[in-house]
Amino acid sequence: MFGLSKLPKNARGCLLYEPFFLIPYSMFSTYATIYMFEMGMDETAIGWITTLTLLVQVFSSFISGYLTDKLGRKWALLYFDVLSWTVGTLLWAVSQNIWFFIAAAIVNGFQRVPHTAFYCLLVEDTAPKDRTYVFSVLQFVGMLGGLFAPLGGLLVAHYGLIPGTRIMYILACICMTIQFIGRHFATRETEIGLRKMEETRSVGLMAGVREYKGVIREMLGNGPLLLIFGVYILFQFQLTLKSTYLSLFFVDHLHLDSGLVSIFPAVTSLFMLLSMWLLLPRLGDDRIHTIMLWGFFISLLSNLVLIIHLPGMMFWLITSTILAAVGTMMTYPYLEAAVANAIDDENRASVFAMLSVLILLVISPSGIIGGWAYKWDPAMPFLLIVLSFAASIALLFMYKRSAGRVEEIR
Repeated sequence: MFGLSKLPKNARGCLLYEPFFLIPYSMFSTYATIYMFEMGMDETAIGWITTLTLLVQVFSSFISGYLTDKLGRKWALLYFDVLSWTVGTLLWAVSQNIWFFIAAAIVNGFQRVPHTAFYCLLVEDTAPKDRTYVFSVLQFVGMLGGLFAPLGGLLVAHYGLIPGTRIMYILACICMTIQFIGRHFATRETEIGLRKMEETRSVGLMAGVREYKGVIREMLGNGPLLLIFGVYILFQFQLTLKSTYLSLFFVDHLHLDSGLVSIFPAVTSLFMLLSMWLLLPRLGDDRIHTIMLWGFFISLLSNLVLIIHLPGMMFWLITSTILAAVGTMMTYPYLEAAVANAIDDENRASVFAMLSVLILLVISPSGIIGGWAYKWDPAMPFLLIVLSFAASIALLFMYKRSAGRVEEIR
């Protein structure tokens, strides 16, 4: 369905190597929380570690714009991907107690630097009209990665949860490192990146950070931009809560077999692919905001199903998974493209860094809040997710009104 040959060199180089990251990530992320739980950490400790990671991400997000401009998109991406993921997965693989997880949380928290650099490298040399296509391909690659999640379940079923998860982390360490090196040689520095490297050659960290003042003023003066950022922040908030507590909810509260949990990411990927092939082409590109609104509503329903006790548990879990997959496909590519097109290329690294800081300031307490909420009632984190989707719908209505018309995301 998707041809990489249609993409610019950088987007093609970025996406070509993404499976080396997304396949092992989809395997271990399903078991990361359960792994910590089995290693002796309770729900509150898991929440504190999640929050620590997010707090480090706030700091790394704040400096990511400066580092991405200073080092260049390619080198910032390589250096900090190796630090946050190669070193991070290795620490998780050999963890013995909470201190290993704390060290891994700090190291992995620097992932926001390569996140900003990757975002710039992916879109800066890509025409605005092609960015929805780029993010659709990225989502497609992510879905293919999710189809491999059951391999993690096979490892857990054969070796046990802790040894199986350790194997997944070691495989991730190897595969991700291959990706980082391969992508580095498959891409080139963007034109804006080269200019920013020259402009910041003699600019120190504090001077670079002070330049954020002007960026923040421009952001605060742009109402529609703040509204679409609000939608994006809430989207990231619910992703954090769900990725942290969904697998634990299945195993600890619903008492599903841990090997069975890996089926759900595969089901998600399968129905996202079906949605992409069968549903989205029929919806068209002239009602983007309406599609997103329906996507948020479907996502809201998918989480509501989880917190309503209904007979036939497995049927409703599958239904929730399918609804979540369809809802995500109706929101993610369009939301990412909307945000990308709302940011000026000239200040992309700095603005995206500030957006990342805003996201993390909002979701940093989510680990602790989710931990407390889960301990009080395992369904509570999913009620928070339902409320976040309801707020997203309200903000998107306000965004449409403030923009004055329904914009076509090209």
